[in-house]
Amino acid sequence: MSNFANSFVSFDIPNWFDSELLSGMLRGIEKEGLRVKPDGYLAQTPHPAKLGSKLTHPFITTDYSESLLELITDPKTSPKDTLNMLRQLHVLVYQGIPEGELMWPLSMPCMLSSSDEDIPLADYGSSNTGKLKTLYRSGLGIRYGRRMQTIAGLHYNLSFGDELFETWQAQTPNTQSQTLTEFKNEKYLGLIRNFKRLTSLILYLLGASPSVCPCFLAGREHDLERLNDSTFYRPTATSLRMGKLGYTNSVQEHLDIRYNYLPEYVAGLRRAIQTPHESFEKLGLEDADGNPTQINTHILQIENEYYSPIRPKQITMSGETPTEALERRGIAYVEFRAIDLDPYSDVGIRLSSACFLEVMALYCLLSDSPDLFPEEEETLAINLERVVNEGRREGLHIINNGEEQLLESWMLEHLERMQPLAALFDAHYGGNDYRTAVALMQGKAGHSESTISAQINSDSKRLGSLWQLGFTLAQQHRESLLQQTLSPNLQAKYEVLVEKSILQQEEIEKAETQDFMEFLQQYR
Repeated sequence: MSNFANSFVSFDIPNWFDSELLSGMLRGIEKEGLRVKPDGYLAQTPHPAKLGSKLTHPFITTDYSESLLELITDPKTSPKDTLNMLRQLHVLVYQGIPEGELMWPLSMPCMLSSSDEDIPLADYGSSNTGKLKTLYRSGLGIRYGRRMQTIAGLHYNLSFGDELFETWQAQTPNTQSQTLTEFKNEKYLGLIRNFKRLTSLILYLLGASPSVCPCFLAGREHDLERLNDSTFYRPTATSLRMGKLGYTNSVQEHLDIRYNYLPEYVAGLRRAIQTPHESFEKLGLEDADGNPTQINTHILQIENEYYSPIRPKQITMSGETPTEALERRGIAYVEFRAIDLDPYSDVGIRLSSACFLEVMALYCLLSDSPDLFPEEEETLAINLERVVNEGRREGLHIINNGEEQLLESWMLEHLERMQPLAALFDAHYGGNDYRTAVALMQGKAGHSESTISAQINSDSKRLGSLWQLGFTLAQQHRESLLQQTLSPNLQAKYEVLVEKSILQQEEIEKAETQDFMEFLQQYR
């Protein structure tokens, strides 16, 4: 069993660490959100031309469906700058989508049609790259059903500056034979293992999907209770999105992809891409007319199909897979993926949540991080399921270090140890945003009624349904975002990007000479 808890008992900030070493930090956000019609049903309109080409636009694209927008910020030097850019992208979306359309503010969709075919796959045009992206989504649809793919979330991407790692390596005995890249890989993987150990904390504090609309459950077995005629829920759930009803699948539960060494992680992911899976083989590769329906019949079609609450990342070059990029240049940043959309924020995340995630990331980085093996992973999965389904239940226990411990005391212990790190962040950035964020989370840990998930249930009851809550908030966000204007310079910059992205897609398509089936055979 993990000695992770013990490694925190005497957590002290290393004596070589000071707030100056935070200066190289960068963070960026990827935020998904469904476009819905004025009546609340999923929009059937194509991705608006005013938003540019979803294949080539650097900041505005789509995820699974034509209706599922994905907004991507540049890496920024402060969380406020990141949220500012995310807000600009939301303003541009509202300037570009058909009048009356809304961006759905909840992670869980509502008002889906009973037919999967009414969830349109994202169409990336006629280039082979574009067709492959659409084929991947077709494969996800036939494997898991399209409605699962309409769940939206937010990814918080984070990197620390090289100066931090250089200073750390200089202070660490027996590491001089390592390159800086090798040392960074080791430390980032330590962060990832510790984050996995603390995922339950994130789900309790930031979870925002305690309930679902009936349409999402159509044809699925479940044991949820009725909140009212048009909402199913668990009274003390936090994040159904992260549980069995959400973005998970049983096929991946036993993959044994490990995060102890980078070559081991890469090998585990590649093994899953190269291993056929019986149930996916039965689905076949083509439909009755000979059109391809999935990239392959393996456990994973591509690396991105692996659902994990956190991933090591490296920026990919043209024609490079994510694992090739990691193998060649090491880990550049980590991607926190276990984050529900915050429906009460017009951009899906509050500054306090962003600041808290950064403090937690540093805490996970600087703390001891023993290797993570399947036995401990199984325990963490039990904890996660408990917190997903009943995280706000008074007296709930999780398994910590082989023993049952009150969730509340476990959370408060970790948050207490994060306070000095929050003070370092505030010393670096000025103000008290980080200390306020940790104090806010301590309040939520001790008072479950102040969590986002509790607020959603309470407001859904008050308004009559989860859908009514989502719809009301969506309208409020639309109004506030449309009142905001970008400076003429910024507006012009984004307009140029739209035109440029459309031209880039046209160029890619004109240059295409290879037949798609031939391209697909080579890719396979």
